[in-house]
Amino acid sequence: MEFESPLLEGTLERRYKRFLADVRLSDGSRVTAHCPNTGSMMGCMGPGSRVWLRDTGNRQRKYPLSWELVEVDGGTLVGINTARSNALVREAIEAGVIAELRGYLHVRGEVRYGNENSRIDLLLEDDDGGRCYVEVKNVTAAAAGHVALFPDAVSTRGTRHLRELAAVAGQGDRAVIVYCVQRGDVNEVRPADDIDPDYGRALRQALDQGVQALAYQARISPAGIALVRPLPVVCPGRE
Repeated sequence: MEFESPLLEGTLERRYKRFLADVRLSDGSRVTAHCPNTGSMMGCMGPGSRVWLRDTGNRQRKYPLSWELVEVDGGTLVGINTARSNALVREAIEAGVIAELRGYLHVRGEVRYGNENSRIDLLLEDDDGGRCYVEVKNVTAAAAGHVALFPDAVSTRGTRHLRELAAVAGQGDRAVIVYCVQRGDVNEVRPADDIDPDYGRALRQALDQGVQALAYQARISPAGIALVRPLPVVCPGRE
């Protein structure tokens, strides 16, 4: 996935009100950009960090600039725009990058399903009636030891999605959660049990009930983002 236009480089001054970030651009001007990430952005919003913004070109928006990337300690670029994760996973599926999800001929997005008024991120279908429900989660947080963590804040919505996937698996359809890891300095993905123990328990229960967990890591640059390699999903304490 290439960015639609060249990104603007700057220095982060602060992120606040969840959806706003003040940035000093390389030309010295100060702007307020939209922050397309509802999480805590743990480790990804330190004042003074290098950041890259995208100009949406929409002058009807109050904040036409949108935050896309941040450089964290060690020089790693992290994609903070959670709205891109579904498209990244869909692109990787259609390109055959996600080996576990090859063979499906049809892909639909945002299909209503389940008992809790949910929408599945991607529904894969084959010509024989086989269906695979794919829930996508964007991962930006990391801990010591090159471990990526999800979620970075309590996520009752994420826990609900795991219940829905478990129900799908129980009905005989395939159910998969894909962690879209938008940073290149980690080697595995784990549930953030210290941040959201309910999510960790729900993930382990879903796996026991037949849900598959996959993780794919992105290669990131100011020119674009693409998923390139699988990572293991590790749930400590689960056999």
